[in-house]
Amino acid sequence: MDISEVSKQTGIPSSALRYYEQKGLITSVREKGERRRYGTNVLDQLALIALGQAAGLALDEIRSMLSPYGPPNIDRQLLAAKADEIDALIKRLKAMSSGLRHAAACPAPSHVECPSFQKLLKSAATGALEKRWGKTKLHGPRK
Repeated sequence: MDISEVSKQTGIPSSALRYYEQKGLITSVREKGERRRYGTNVLDQLALIALGQAAGLALDEIRSMLSPYGPPNIDRQLLAAKADEIDALIKRLKAMSSGLRHAAACPAPSHVECPSFQKLLKSAATGALEKRWGKTKLHGPRK
């Protein structure tokens, strides 16, 4: 299947397909002057790439799990670490959401008079919130 067919079937722009090929995520076969042609397994590889990106994996991490001539070699330890990272982020976001909801519905006449809000302000000013919730990011550095 040529590059335009793959692009049409997946919705992935041809430029992204060429980039994935350059990064070693997918492979094509072509004669000089002809369009890139991909094997039927490219659709599965592209689905795995999309799934990995949705989970916050860098392209280099995804590439390490793909095999051009066989099934993927899934790094279970990497996936467990990414799941832990996502869980920590969820915990942090839930705590932030709870604080914002309190601030929005606080019965104190002014946030300056609210002990809970003042405690949050002091924690934020000292960096305690980041230490408490961790500096978890969904995406690590992109490679």
